[in-house]
Amino acid sequence: MTSRRKFIQSSILATAGLGIPGILQAETLENLRRKIAPSDQLNFAVIGCKGMGWSNMNSHLKIPNVNCVALADVDQSVLDQRSADVERIRGKKPAVYKDYRKMLENKDIDAIIVGTPDHWHCLAMVDSLSAGKHVYVEKPIANTIEECNIMVKAKQRYGKMVQVGQWQRSGSQYAEAIDYVRSGKLGQIRLVKTWAYQGWMKPVPKRPDSTAPAGVDYDMWLGPAPKRPFNENRFHFNFRWFWDYAGGLMTDWGVHEIDIALYAMGVTAPKSVMASGGKFAYPDDASETPDTLQTVYEYDGFNMLWEHATGINNGNYGTTEGIAFIGNNGTLVVNRGGWWVIPETENVGGQTQSKLEEVKLIRPSGNALDLHSQGFVNAILQNDASKLTCGIETGSIAAINAQMGNIAFKTGKKVYWDAGKGQFTDAEANALMKANYHNGWQLPKV
Repeated sequence: MTSRRKFIQSSILATAGLGIPGILQAETLENLRRKIAPSDQLNFAVIGCKGMGWSNMNSHLKIPNVNCVALADVDQSVLDQRSADVERIRGKKPAVYKDYRKMLENKDIDAIIVGTPDHWHCLAMVDSLSAGKHVYVEKPIANTIEECNIMVKAKQRYGKMVQVGQWQRSGSQYAEAIDYVRSGKLGQIRLVKTWAYQGWMKPVPKRPDSTAPAGVDYDMWLGPAPKRPFNENRFHFNFRWFWDYAGGLMTDWGVHEIDIALYAMGVTAPKSVMASGGKFAYPDDASETPDTLQTVYEYDGFNMLWEHATGINNGNYGTTEGIAFIGNNGTLVVNRGGWWVIPETENVGGQTQSKLEEVKLIRPSGNALDLHSQGFVNAILQNDASKLTCGIETGSIAAINAQMGNIAFKTGKKVYWDAGKGQFTDAEANALMKANYHNGWQLPKV
């Protein structure tokens, strides 16, 4: 069946001229889908459909093999909107659910996209795996280090494919930049800078508590998070700026950039972490997470700096986000716009010479998110985890390092990591690794 699916997928895409996913007219896509036997199609469902959950599903729907058969969300207005979107794209409405656990009983579903707020990722992913589904889970994979470890164990136990939505891993510019870094041309790399300066982010105005909008199951939205009155500041997109549900820019943007940095350098865990920052830009707004933060990670032979700032765009090297590998011979900078190399110079016989050849900006090719989606589908159809661009183990490395940064910030200490024990040497820091579930929800046991 695996080889048959692989043959049918490659032949259908070749017939359509689709070596990689592209933007297709709905009629063309439907005609292609009809040529694929039902047994060779993949039925997807989504848990958490508003933001990246829908962006991920929309990307997968560019692939003729993929159907969207079900949606789960606590907000009826979101369900209505996304159901209509699926019908517009594919001509058929999916089943809709307010409680994803009921949806998981559908044995026709092959794969689940988890696009919930971070505090729900662990439960939704483990439940989906235990129900026999493959999973595409948004980043960061979890809101605590303990949950990250559980999710890795769950994948190992259930043996399904798990792709993490760190789609920069599928970008051509990152692959090219990593190859250059590993070539040794930069010389000894002593510092890696990672950053996100987000000028579009304005203050979150304080708002009074209120009742949840009609059609919203707010208790289900809270899930394992502490019980609190509904406040629109904490709902939908802005949940990112509250510790109950997420880790601010450190985990939101940080996992993308830290992932590339650590992968290129071939490391997984630091020896120590320290962080300093706070609410310096908008001290009186409603958010909890720092709007300005510098985090220093110590690895063998080099340091890595993460920094973020809201309300301003002028980050390192004149860019709003990116990764810079700073070596004795030069600096390579890579971000979503491409990559380039800035040589160091030296004086030789009274002449200034570059230590290496300058590389002008090389822009990316292809759509990284679509390539990431195609990799997940290929892994399922071919039953080959090597087709995954960012598996759960990889996703856990970035998420855990980002969580370490927040833990260092919260403790106000330089914290040291014991790799053998998988914990800090500091009791306060270790306590912050734990997931404390509320409202009757239990941490998954794997």
